[in-house]
Amino acid sequence: MEINSDVNILGSLPDFNLVSVFYKAFILNEEGYEQSSSYTKIKTDKSVKRFEKAIRETFLRFKNSRLRILIGESLETDGISDQTRLILFWNASFNNELFAYLNTVVFFPAFYSGRLIIKQDEVSACLKELRLTKKKLQEWSESTLELTASKYLTLLKKFTLLEGKAKKSIRYPYLSDKQFMLFVYIMAAVETKPNLLESCWLLYSFHETKVFTERILQKKFTKYISVTFSGNNLTVTPLIDYKEIYHASF
Repeated sequence: MEINSDVNILGSLPDFNLVSVFYKAFILNEEGYEQSSSYTKIKTDKSVKRFEKAIRETFLRFKNSRLRILIGESLETDGISDQTRLILFWNASFNNELFAYLNTVVFFPAFYSGRLIIKQDEVSACLKELRLTKKKLQEWSESTLELTASKYLTLLKKFTLLEGKAKKSIRYPYLSDKQFMLFVYIMAAVETKPNLLESCWLLYSFHETKVFTERILQKKFTKYISVTFSGNNLTVTPLIDYKEIYHASF
């Protein structure tokens, strides 16, 4: 597992719109970097550089061109909307192994068990247990671990998956048909296993497996995907270009 401090840094991001600024500056080659320090509450060039690196590595790195196209359409069309935040949550999980680990061990078990609140102590305990086997984490102080635990929950709040200040309660999103199809397309772009029911990313659909399967088999989606399902095996083939699916009508 590759471990870095990006969760800590991005949890401190004062304005999520900075993601769009850097997207325009580095992906679209538009001038925007010079505006970034005045665009937000970030006061020093050093801080801007820290956020720039974390944003580029976590949000603006793409597994392949299909993912790059779809995420680009989201940022260019809607900026930092709730829908874009959800898509960035998925992409951050593909790119940051520590973030994905905390999602798998802390967030999703709480989410799928129907709990109301996630405590910082749970995240801290997870990090401390992981530190026993990960040399990189052994270099972190107790205060850094505690800060990272806090910033992880703050980052989930920025993705609109948690709410509250002192106590962070779980929000249970219901994906619209469009969001559901966007997830299916994103999952198809990153998953190497042919059987999607074996994918670790299925957790990120916010659906129990049975519910996910029932929903993806609905007739209204047949114009967007070709699905083969036989008991415990599910394969999906996107039928629309990744640029067009973002603008499709549902």
